[in-house]
Amino acid sequence: MVPGTPPPVLSRRRPFALTGDYERLRGLCPALRLRLLDPAAPDPSAADGWYSGAQLATHEGALAAALAGEESRITAEHGRAPRPHVTASRLLHHYVWSVCLLIAGPWHLGRRVPALGLADLWLHAPTGELALRPGGHVTRPGEDELRAELRSAVVGHLEPVLAAFAGPTRRRDRALWGMVTDDLASAVWYLGRMLDTRSRVTEAGEAREAARRTVVEGQAVAEDAAVAAAGALLPGGTLPLPGAADFRRLRTPDGRDHHTRTRLGCCLYYAVKPEALACLTCPRTGDEERLRRF
Repeated sequence: MVPGTPPPVLSRRRPFALTGDYERLRGLCPALRLRLLDPAAPDPSAADGWYSGAQLATHEGALAAALAGEESRITAEHGRAPRPHVTASRLLHHYVWSVCLLIAGPWHLGRRVPALGLADLWLHAPTGELALRPGGHVTRPGEDELRAELRSAVVGHLEPVLAAFAGPTRRRDRALWGMVTDDLASAVWYLGRMLDTRSRVTEAGEAREAARRTVVEGQAVAEDAAVAAAGALLPGGTLPLPGAADFRRLRTPDGRDHHTRTRLGCCLYYAVKPEALACLTCPRTGDEERLRRF
């Protein structure tokens, strides 16, 4: 801790605030498949295919079961089994992106940084769904300090998980932490887009038309705010996170601006579904192709 910096305020009371944040996240983010557990509920059981983050990080059998579940899902959806390192990368991407949303979501919505321990989050190997028991959270008086707490929470949760996945994914430290950087930026950006979608759906009458015009003119307010937040959170130089959010705008011929960024690494979706186009933020996709697809 930097001398003179006020200590974080850690709330260990019943996690009503975080539970509300997570209920809101579930409503906003359909990609987040999350089960919330009451404080007194029993832990999900490995006998039913549930493994905690701690088990994934330390027990080879738990990791093997989770990888087998991911391989089965990919094979069922795409008709072919992926290569083992592709399976591992896709599962890690799913876990990392979800953790980033679960930590950064309450920060963006309510200025709270969850204290998300490895024993508080479970992955269901057969389906990829998650279960979470909300705990305490950290607050800080200053935005810079709160952003530092968020990065620390993400790194602290994911460091042992990355170590367990290093062999199966065939990725070294920089590539693994590059995935975390990408997924943290992506999670905040996704939340902003979902907030904009919700605001357009709930507006009525003249307000709805004004909101529609604002979005058409390329000024989606919640997305802009999320992109700015991600940029401040990931300015670069925050090791072990090796890069910056580094968002930029591209303008299409109709005069509309679109947020974009280039990921530090490839998520390997093309290796799961070869006929699919590379992702819009993939390092393999140039700006000319992005503009065409916008």
